[in-house]
Amino acid sequence: MAASAAKLAPRRARRARLRWQASWQGWWLRRLPATDQLELTQRNVYILPTRAGLLLALTLLVLLIGSINYQLNLGYLLTFLIAGSALAALHLTHGNLNGLRLQLQAGEPVFAGQAATVAVTLHNPTRRERWAIALDWLAPGQTGRDIDWPGHWTDLPAQGHVTLQLRCVMPQRGRHALPPLQAQTRFPLGILRAWCWWRPAALLLVYPAPETPASPLPPPTGVEEGLTTTDTNGSSDEWEGLRPWRRGDPLHWVAWKKVARQAESGRDDWVSRDFTRPSGRRCWLDAGRTGLSDPEQRLSRLCAWVLAAEAQQLDYGLRLGALEIAPGHGATHRQRCLEALALC
Repeated sequence: MAASAAKLAPRRARRARLRWQASWQGWWLRRLPATDQLELTQRNVYILPTRAGLLLALTLLVLLIGSINYQLNLGYLLTFLIAGSALAALHLTHGNLNGLRLQLQAGEPVFAGQAATVAVTLHNPTRRERWAIALDWLAPGQTGRDIDWPGHWTDLPAQGHVTLQLRCVMPQRGRHALPPLQAQTRFPLGILRAWCWWRPAALLLVYPAPETPASPLPPPTGVEEGLTTTDTNGSSDEWEGLRPWRRGDPLHWVAWKKVARQAESGRDDWVSRDFTRPSGRRCWLDAGRTGLSDPEQRLSRLCAWVLAAEAQQLDYGLRLGALEIAPGHGATHRQRCLEALALC
């Protein structure tokens, strides 16, 4: 029993330390204003010695005590030379971050469980180059003091900019705030670490994860009165507009007058008539028709149905309780339905 308790003691101490670090980190981040543009100044850039820096300070202390004890002039020279280099590194490390401007741009909406891509641009307005700057998400309880801290490392040219693509996995649907970011550098000697914490203001929309494998679409509703019906071959003379010609389109679909006008202007793109959708192929995607009791599984199946109906170029509508989206198709309609599923 005593041996087991001795083995568990370091683990408990580590968990307690991580909880304390996460609590302290959360308190600190809540004090930071949420913004998508950040300028690094003396007010938000901090610097502390790394483990190598602490060992160097201990070594300098031993050298100084030995030089005083034995009256070694060369010992004094070596001690103060190294100490002067450390002080110069203090100024260079802090200045490597000071003055930078960071700008964040949230990526496109993703499905739950997928990695979202966020673009962060680092601007260097000064005439000196910046070296070995790291940027990455800040995990709860992480302090960044480890030597092998992961991140996206980059150099910045004078009066230039670099854009880094950061990936973040979003496990749940909804509109979520992005995790905090950390920028840091250990240039030039690695004995000091300058860092800055950043809390983005951008929100990321996450759609429900589509059901895999997707179940068949519900049967379409009947033909509505007053609507023109056409077959899938576009035999009707009524058409909604024009679209780029696709391989396999019959020649009688081609809008020859439009093609002739484009040829006169130097363009050789062909366009075809876009016929009306057959009203008999319209279907309603209703949460009550999923046959599932779990709310999240319902949304997952509805998400798969939306993707399948859009891929088949059907006119589809969505019913979610009191919310009803009229049948339609296209990228805008698809995005509207997926957004309703994400925020339901």
